[in-house]
Amino acid sequence: MKTRKAVPRVSDIYLLNDRLNQLIIKSLDPAAWRAPAPGPRARTIAAIFAHMHNMRRKWVRLSAPDLKLPPPLNRNICSQKETAAALAESAILCSELLTEAESGRISHFHRDGWAKPWHGTGPAMLAYMLTHEAHHRGQVCMLAHQLGFKLPIQAAYGMWNWEKLWRECGFLPPL
Repeated sequence: MKTRKAVPRVSDIYLLNDRLNQLIIKSLDPAAWRAPAPGPRARTIAAIFAHMHNMRRKWVRLSAPDLKLPPPLNRNICSQKETAAALAESAILCSELLTEAESGRISHFHRDGWAKPWHGTGPAMLAYMLTHEAHHRGQVCMLAHQLGFKLPIQAAYGMWNWEKLWRECGFLPPL
């Protein structure tokens, strides 16, 4: 059993963020995973989640090159199970990145090769990373709905049950 922590660290909150991804992937109808997205150049749900994992790899590679990267995902062939496992692994890596940022061992956060690095603190990096993933989770939920694969109620509304999510991660829910 995990030790309960009264106040999660910035790096812990990132792991809670990944619980939302895992909940959605687990709840998705497998037929939705590769269903063609409407519109030109639109990503499939598989491609969106593969992008999220691959961006996490980029953040770590550019900001904390000493950390060992997991393999990238190929958006054209990755399965739901493989993607869930890869996201769990890259979430732990991003949590380590945030821990290093909070401790001062990382002084700059590199979002992408084209962007200027930030003198990023853990909270600023976390905000950016969470916003990126929330954007893509919204895309996935909308795309699943548009394709006729609504998420089951336990996922669609479960992502808002933060007290439960906090407890599942071993934290006491905030008051």
